[in-house]
Amino acid sequence: MERTRSAILAAAASVLARDRTATLPEIAKAAGVGRTTVHRYFPDRDTLIKAAVEDSVEAIGQAIAEAQLDEGTPVEALHRLVTAHLHVGDRLVFLFNDPHIMRNYGVSPDEPPEEDPVLDLIARGQQEGVFDSHVSPQWIRHVLWALVYTGIEEVNRGTISRHGVAATVIRTLERGIVT
Repeated sequence: MERTRSAILAAAASVLARDRTATLPEIAKAAGVGRTTVHRYFPDRDTLIKAAVEDSVEAIGQAIAEAQLDEGTPVEALHRLVTAHLHVGDRLVFLFNDPHIMRNYGVSPDEPPEEDPVLDLIARGQQEGVFDSHVSPQWIRHVLWALVYTGIEEVNRGTISRHGVAATVIRTLERGIVT
């Protein structure tokens, strides 16, 4: 039962990341279940979206934790972070492509988390002299998100392979566009 619920939530995030107006039957199809199965777990669309938001926040947090950002060099940790973000790419797009999705479903993106391991990693990299200290950690985080988002979109368009996107994002992040 938990596997079916997880499949529905993952499909909801994936489908809604691409089409905010997707219907429950479209989400059910993507999850490989019938509409009645979706209704057994989630009585209506709002309940499903709220659960998908909560599940996506948890999945992203788990991916970041598994990247072990406090281990190894800042550059090594950054590489793991990019890979982790790309692994939960649909969930990132689902949550952050629409500025109202989290707020409307009970998560406030305006409240900074008590701990932010990404900002901690960036600050560590700046202190060690491997990340640019002339820009704020928030700027670097925004650039990171923008590149990850672009990578996800390009994979979805078919212009870059899922296998090669991490290297492209990392190369652009580390070297910019100057050869």
